[in-house]
Amino acid sequence: MIKINSKKLVKFLGLKAIRLLILIIVIAAISFIMIQLSPIDPVKAYLGQRFVSQEQLAILGEYWGTNLSLGERVLGWLQTLASGSMGYSLIYKVPVTEVIAQKFLSSLTLMLVSWIISGIVGFGLGIIAGAKEGSLADKAIKTYCYILQSTPTFWIGLVLLMVFAVELGWFPIGLSVPIGQLSDTVTFWQWLYRLILPAITLSIVGIASLTMYTRDKLISIKNSDYFLFAQARGESFWGIIKNHGIRNILLPAISIQFLSFNELFGGTILVEQVFAYPGIGQATVAAGLRSDVPLLLGIVIISAIFVFTGNLIADIIYKYVDPRIRGEDDE
Repeated sequence: MIKINSKKLVKFLGLKAIRLLILIIVIAAISFIMIQLSPIDPVKAYLGQRFVSQEQLAILGEYWGTNLSLGERVLGWLQTLASGSMGYSLIYKVPVTEVIAQKFLSSLTLMLVSWIISGIVGFGLGIIAGAKEGSLADKAIKTYCYILQSTPTFWIGLVLLMVFAVELGWFPIGLSVPIGQLSDTVTFWQWLYRLILPAITLSIVGIASLTMYTRDKLISIKNSDYFLFAQARGESFWGIIKNHGIRNILLPAISIQFLSFNELFGGTILVEQVFAYPGIGQATVAAGLRSDVPLLLGIVIISAIFVFTGNLIADIIYKYVDPRIRGEDDE
């Protein structure tokens, strides 16, 4: 049974909360200044090729806040953030929190499914490669991982889209619901059918790092004294892998998987663009291209919290769940 020192855990979480607050403030300030210094004019980006009068330009400038100085815009943003709000989306014309809540929920489902698939497949391939070190299977898995690590996410998505959606016609080309159908009327199987290809694309990206980590850890365990002693006692090879290998690798592998939240979020943006999946990725691109500063800053903050949460869970597993590390801390 896992016993956790509650006082140490509370202190640990308190320090993490302070770090998160500092991180949000720094990221918000830097992101806002960088966006304000961008050469993209939000009014011109919104209008495109349309012609409007000077009076209309002035109204739009007041709406976007471009008629204010940089200091006034920074102060206004910080006041809005301090009040617990992220402002009002300029392109969706609703509060930023509503946009993020709607879009992030769709993306969270995609990320969760992909994260689980990549974790299971990556860990399984790492066990096979580590157990069969030097074999044809090990070489094939390593080659597969090296190719994945050097291949852009959007390229993988385009290849899968062309093969399985365009050529074979097994999956739809994009979108999360059929064209002309309301999202409320979509059945679970229709939704799942359209989620498969984006989820597989996103999961493929996260397999390589976990596979290689698991493989290397298992090889080091195979070369340990207690593994050789178990073999000398007559235990079967796969029995030793199960009882001594997987048990020692599982928790560190899970923590590594939680540390991949930043790659998961970044890959989601690219995958959603390829498959026209209406999630936080498409909202990010739209906000960037049309200079929706409140929405873009809100997404930056939410992404920072999302990645920080993954790192926090990994730290908790590493420091308070892994019995070997917990034992060292308690000494």
